[in-house]
Amino acid sequence: MNYKSFLSILLAMGLGVLVISPPSNSKQGISENEILLGQSCVLSGPAQKLGQEFRDGANAYFNHVNDNGGIYSKEIKLISLDDKYEPTLAIKNSQELIHKHKVFALFGEIGTPTSKVALRVAQKNKTPFLTPFTGAQFLRDDTDSSIINFRSSYIQETEAIVEYLTTVKKLTEISIFYQNDSYGKAGYDGVLQALSKRQLKPLSEGRYRRNTLSYTNALQKIKSSKPQAIILIGAYKPSAYFIKNAKKAGLEETLFCNISFVGSEALLKSLDYDMQNVIISQVVPTPLDSSNESVREYQKIYKKRFPNSDYTFVSLEGFLSAKLVVEAMKESGEDINRLNFISSFKKLNKSTLPDFNVSFNEDDNQALDRVYLTEYKDKKFVQITLKAKENE
Repeated sequence: MNYKSFLSILLAMGLGVLVISPPSNSKQGISENEILLGQSCVLSGPAQKLGQEFRDGANAYFNHVNDNGGIYSKEIKLISLDDKYEPTLAIKNSQELIHKHKVFALFGEIGTPTSKVALRVAQKNKTPFLTPFTGAQFLRDDTDSSIINFRSSYIQETEAIVEYLTTVKKLTEISIFYQNDSYGKAGYDGVLQALSKRQLKPLSEGRYRRNTLSYTNALQKIKSSKPQAIILIGAYKPSAYFIKNAKKAGLEETLFCNISFVGSEALLKSLDYDMQNVIISQVVPTPLDSSNESVREYQKIYKKRFPNSDYTFVSLEGFLSAKLVVEAMKESGEDINRLNFISSFKKLNKSTLPDFNVSFNEDDNQALDRVYLTEYKDKKFVQITLKAKENE
């Protein structure tokens, strides 16, 4: 039985079916002078720095392009709406961006639970869903070609952390602290997979509710097992509170390992710059890495736009995501539409982002696959030099 026959039977039975269609050749959001992109992201609340920094990094590059003639004389405009890192608001914002503002594509959603619902809105309306700030696997397993991922996945990040802990540090007693939602579950599953690969299980685990600082119960469950390392899948404020109080509770020698979504600079400030025994996995190099051509470009353009702002991992990712989108727009030609725009991503290569290995895999529509492990030393984040193999 072919797909169409199967679908007809389901419809005849009155069963609801979500059919994912590829983007049409729609030019919604494209005018003679402008290309509109829409972003629902967290701009207030406990995770606000993530949305603010990603937006600013992206706007730094978009405005740079606009100042230099735009895309075939069209300026790029990014409309950003605050969803407070709450799915209900992400749905509302995404619908408003598509139906009221009539954007060409959704760009830079921040977080897993919000991306999950915003994606459904995008798919229902055949709207491209570009470079969300999350490494969740559902965005990589989905066969919808209009999903464009920029960053490495949480599975890749947690694998790199567990590889480092077990191979370099020779630690096996590992606990997990995670956010009790789809983001936390995505990272949690990645840790379980990496541990299982090494015939290990979590020593203990604890979780907290999104957009809260309710870490106390989790700490009680974890501290009694005295883990050698704790992998944290959380936002910067609850993670910082957990780390501070875990150290006060006697876990001073424990290694606290965070994944990139935590927001490194925000975590640093929330910890009052006490980063002893704290490491963070990253999906881009340090924003101070002047040996990288693309990072040097970011530093120059970002500082011109935001002279009083610090360089951060998140704003760098926003900047590079914006550049990737711009290069796809250029590749699409003057007669840009959603269909040829999405197809153009497959034509991008290493030269798109100098000193990065841009390569779209058909299995995950993902531009990058590198993971970096970092620590804070001598008043800056530096890449950890691994004694074992480099995680490419």
